[in-house]
Amino acid sequence: MLVSVVIPCYNSEQTIGRVVEMVMDEFTRLEGYECEFVLVNDNSRDGTFEAIRRLGETYANVHGISLMRNFGQHNALMCAMNYTSGDLVLGMDDDLQTHPSQISLLIRKMEEGYDLVYGIYKKHKNGMLKNLTSWFNKVSSDILLGRPKEIQSSNFWLITRAVRDEVIKYTSFNPYVDGIFYRTTHRIGNVVVEHHKREVGSSNYTFRKMLRLWMAYFNYSVVPLRLASYLGLGTACVGFIAGLVTMIRKLMDPGMTVGWASTVCILLVFFGLILLVLGIIGEYIGKIMLTINNTPQYIIREKVNL
Repeated sequence: MLVSVVIPCYNSEQTIGRVVEMVMDEFTRLEGYECEFVLVNDNSRDGTFEAIRRLGETYANVHGISLMRNFGQHNALMCAMNYTSGDLVLGMDDDLQTHPSQISLLIRKMEEGYDLVYGIYKKHKNGMLKNLTSWFNKVSSDILLGRPKEIQSSNFWLITRAVRDEVIKYTSFNPYVDGIFYRTTHRIGNVVVEHHKREVGSSNYTFRKMLRLWMAYFNYSVVPLRLASYLGLGTACVGFIAGLVTMIRKLMDPGMTVGWASTVCILLVFFGLILLVLGIIGEYIGKIMLTINNTPQYIIREKVNL
């Protein structure tokens, strides 16, 4: 059985060679399985694509793609999956945090009949900010994406060919692969794996990039619009009740002074809510416009062994 290993690469000149060789060593110990690689250089600032080119010259089963600009991790994954030919597709990182020694655990779990298996970690080797955003991501994805509550996700996953075939049908400019997975299947498994420390450099995910990735959830859910409707209905009820109470108090005590400060505060709260709702609607409209204008999911500059 052929397993296609897809790896988005960004500034990984010093690690990608080791990742490929360690994965190959791991597959020599997995009877009945062989591997191929689709490595996507997401417009790195170092010599990542030259390292990929050298790997392609050395190994016939290593395929490389270089993108014309930085599209992001999930766009690079979508690009890679379009060029896989395996019975299974394995997604992992380029920095050895998703360690090749744990691949066999995902494959054995997949043999139980799952469409998708995530490798999850008992203990993360990330910093406090990354752990905090991971927790927020888990909670919000449960609500917005409809992820099964008993399931955890990570960048270390294994899917069947059937799931891959459905995933690549999605052509929007702003993909989130986990969201597409949840729309495709709920036959999802978890297996505990070791989380290793990044061996070189630091995470390329800034707060801005993580926020942008989280905003991709809006492509797969109308929950924010429904929340905006409920918020508007709730504040309208509060405003109506507050106005009714004020009117009754004034009728009962004509000499009561009605302060302008409280009126201004109420106006600020309500105008703030209006702007919030308009912002949510604007986010949806903006994504629709970008999709209509055929904003590319990725653009390929060069290929190796493809």
